[in-house]
Amino acid sequence: MSHGPVYVYSQKSLAVAYILWFLFGLFGIQHFYLGKIGRGILYLLTGGILTIGWWVDLFTLPAQVRQVNAQRAVGIR
Repeated sequence: MSHGPVYVYSQKSLAVAYILWFLFGLFGIQHFYLGKIGRGILYLLTGGILTIGWWVDLFTLPAQVRQVNAQRAVGIR
């Protein structure tokens, strides 16, 4: 008896997110990695919102990764 498909998700890594932020953060690559496509495109077109968003991400990236992982765990993303 099957209750539908079972999805296995892999958690996003904070270490990978920070590496992407450091190397390519002004292009928004860390946001593409987290599945935040709109924000990634915004960063890509504005240079990390003139680097201000890049600096903000330095402090908010752990919370962003936790939020994405929590949403994926309950099937929102």
